[in-house]
Amino acid sequence: MSDVSLPSPPEARTAAVIPAAGRGVRLGPGAPKALRALNGTPMLIHAVRAMAASRAVSLVVVVAPPDGTAEVKTLLDAHALPDRTDFLVVPGGDRRQESVKYGLDALPPGIDIVLVHDAARPLVPVDTVDAVIEAVRDGAPAVVPALPLADTVKEVEPAAVAGEPEPVVATPERARLRAVQTPQGFDRETLVRAHETVTDNVTDDASMVEQLGVRVVVVPGHAEAFKVTRPLDLVLAEAVLARRRLNDGF
Repeated sequence: MSDVSLPSPPEARTAAVIPAAGRGVRLGPGAPKALRALNGTPMLIHAVRAMAASRAVSLVVVVAPPDGTAEVKTLLDAHALPDRTDFLVVPGGDRRQESVKYGLDALPPGIDIVLVHDAARPLVPVDTVDAVIEAVRDGAPAVVPALPLADTVKEVEPAAVAGEPEPVVATPERARLRAVQTPQGFDRETLVRAHETVTDNVTDDASMVEQLGVRVVVVPGHAEAFKVTRPLDLVLAEAVLARRRLNDGF
């Protein structure tokens, strides 16, 4: 038997794609949602830092509004970001799906794992990011972080007129339901194939992979990875940041 040790396989390289081309109408008029300030810093910068906080992430691709690429580049240049991480800004499309596809198209060779993260989830902890990456490295082609539901959920027949009473159709078993968050992690080839194959308008990338018949697995999410969608969410996000400053001393 030889005493010569074999070289270790190369570590899988990870990139994060952040689609940030939407307008965020539920937060009201003004700047696109991703550019709204949270504790004086745009939400997008918080989201970029959350991805770059993982030492496994070597590249963050921000997909900007089609007419806002220069603005987003200036924004990234103006804020302190980790030197070990590369950053790239590309123009997005009219739909989230298109924007993620443009982000995928911009990835260089050598990236094996892709995270897709909502810019409107600015406070996801690095432990959650790392858990998603680790699950993909362990062989899962698609991974989503998710939380059990606290509320009972009803399936209804949607009303023809908004605000009208809606008949309940079913009550799904709550123990089998999860509220899905981001970043969602994928084997790169699987995600690229999903975007080349699935044309339906879906709400997340994992749904596209599911339509390929590929298994998607769930890892524990985190309460602080909530989506900032309405003004009240901004208040909650400010409170989380205030608590972090108190605990971390900055």
